[in-house]
Amino acid sequence: MQRSTERTVPYDAAFFDVDETLLAHKSMFRFLRFYLQRKGEPELLYERLAAELSALAAAGVPREEVNRAYYRLYAGESAEYLAAVGREWFDAELADPGFLLEAPVAEHADLREQGVPTHFVSGSFFACLEPAAALLGASETHGAPVKIRRGQLTGEIDYPVIGEGKAETVQAVARLRGYRLDHCIAYGDHATDLPMLETTGTAVVVGDDPVLRRRAEAAAWRTLPQTPRTAARLPA
Repeated sequence: MQRSTERTVPYDAAFFDVDETLLAHKSMFRFLRFYLQRKGEPELLYERLAAELSALAAAGVPREEVNRAYYRLYAGESAEYLAAVGREWFDAELADPGFLLEAPVAEHADLREQGVPTHFVSGSFFACLEPAAALLGASETHGAPVKIRRGQLTGEIDYPVIGEGKAETVQAVARLRGYRLDHCIAYGDHATDLPMLETTGTAVVVGDDPVLRRRAEAAAWRTLPQTPRTAARLPA
């Protein structure tokens, strides 16, 4: 009898949040600081803008609306320029080995080695996500759908990829690619990732968010530590 040589793939696909799930920091804020520095703006401008966004969140403004406010900061900027600055920013961040989280990045590499398509699903945008995907070998990125007109960002997005927006993105990708959601796995670190985690058949919580930890205990989900790397070992 002839034996099958087909490789068994454990999941149809894997979906990863990015900030504080694969990267140790909030990429959007760190990129904003780098971008403003490249534009020759004073540090005080970054501090003021970051404080304004933080104040919105502290006042109870939904995270989705804070996300929209963030992208208005780039109104009129060239998409090509932002992509180039994004690559510079990411290369600079990699000088710190702790920029990547040890366990989730290792699991991402294992899934890729097993032939599982991996998708980044994030409220961040192309300037931050594409360099990370290139480094880690992700199949696709699904970030904030920024509106671009004549090569420039309008400052608006079609919808925030946060909360239910993440779950809807995962569902749309699964329909398009023919993935069975109950045969997929998702990784997230924040309570707003819960809709995405509950969309797939398997979920993994990164870090100690109390909402996700309680859900993980109830659903017997695995958890991973948010431990930064301590050595400059990059994925092959």
